Amino acid sequence: MKKILLTGATGYIGKRLLIALLENDYFVVCCTRDKIRFEMPTGELAKNIEVIEVDFLEEETLTAIPNDIDGAYYLMHSMSKSGNYQEREITCAENFKKYVSKTNVDHVIYLTGIVNTDELSHHLESRLQVEKVLSDGDYNFTALRAAIIIGSGSASFEIIRDLVEKLPAMIAPRWVETKCQPIGVANVLDFLVATLFNEKTYNANFDIAGPDVLSYKEMLLQYAEVRGLKRHIYTVPVMTPKLSSYWLYFVTSTNYNLAISLVDSMKVPVVARNSKINQITGVKPFPYKKALQRTLSKIEADEIISGWRDSFVSSRKDDNLAQFMEVPRHGCFVDKRKREYDDREKCIQRVWQLGGDNGWYADGLWKIRGYMDQMVGGVGLKRGRTHKNFLHAGDAIDFWRVLYADKEKGRLLLLAEMKLPGDAWLEFRIEENMLVQKAIFRPKGIWGRLYWYSVFPFHGIVFSGMLKRLAVGK
Repeated sequence: MKKILLTGATGYIGKRLLIALLENDYFVVCCTRDKIRFEMPTGELAKNIEVIEVDFLEEETLTAIPNDIDGAYYLMHSMSKSGNYQEREITCAENFKKYVSKTNVDHVIYLTGIVNTDELSHHLESRLQVEKVLSDGDYNFTALRAAIIIGSGSASFEIIRDLVEKLPAMIAPRWVETKCQPIGVANVLDFLVATLFNEKTYNANFDIAGPDVLSYKEMLLQYAEVRGLKRHIYTVPVMTPKLSSYWLYFVTSTNYNLAISLVDSMKVPVVARNSKINQITGVKPFPYKKALQRTLSKIEADEIISGWRDSFVSSRKDDNLAQFMEVPRHGCFVDKRKREYDDREKCIQRVWQLGGDNGWYADGLWKIRGYMDQMVGGVGLKRGRTHKNFLHAGDAIDFWRVLYADKEKGRLLLLAEMKLPGDAWLEFRIEENMLVQKAIFRPKGIWGRLYWYSVFPFHGIVFSGMLKRLAVGK
């Protein structure tokens, strides 16, 4: 059984590719910076997985990479506009090349973006530079270049859905006329698996894309057609990139940094070159409308394997969750309440369904808090949640991040990702016949203390009402 190194194993593509590799009888070594975010598959597939905690920005952690790997996937990307992300991406690629070249690896595959124009966005230029670094390693290398990926939980699809579902008429910037060649996520996985150890793909790059070349406007209108909605789109030449970013940020579930990155990339045509990758692999990508139909059916059946919102690209910061697992006991403000529950299983289920479409019970005040967070550039409540009934460490729920979720023990711990002058946790725990709800806030300086005292009067309404609904369902 061949051993495959999978970077980005907790990411949107990585989670899905893991299952595909296991089903094709590979042993997979999953790389993650934070083991608590890794969700182990159930059943027989789990026996062919090894999880290692590595950070490709920290060389000392890379000694955990085993020497006996046969193949590897490079699925690490940054969509952050802040800081020196280009330097960080190059550093990651250099460290990967250095350490993986020391192993027995035969083939490395990199999933990247289509780069067929002279003028590239900052992110596409960065990904091209990463490709150049990776291609110089001591192994056979293949780059698969894709445009927009359409699938349940993908950022691109969520933006298309948000725009069409929310706006009967749109005044859109000129970039909606830019041409693109979208591809379904199922076809991306087909290419990633079929390319592995295929010698005809060694030391080359290929564009992977669906058969339809469409403008973003056409993509929006075809989504409306599939959904049976009438929509009108009018383009204006005066909307600046900054205004476009604000437009995406306030209308869709994306955060502002991601909106900036997407607008920057959407101005660049991403149309595939003619290549033989379809013939080499035997993969036949399906049309855009079929990709939409497949995606909508997965959402309807609540069969979303992974979502962009659960990656830290949707977060206010890129932190290791482990450092927040131990809730501090000193220097914190605490609001603790408890109530006897009606039925243990029903109570836990209600807790596990918090957020997203289900809301937070005291919805009016929570929505106001969400709008306030958005106005200062936070994630607000618009992020929702990937699954309606299931939670795992690392999942996003509106402006919270799941740190710990154990139904058997009856404990759920959330970390706040709204903009705050401090750190905040929200914990639910079953103790004997009681549901205990605890809000903890660790202030930073005087502003943190002033914030706590300003919101404390509302706690009686928000937290007591929520506790009652969770404990007894009314």
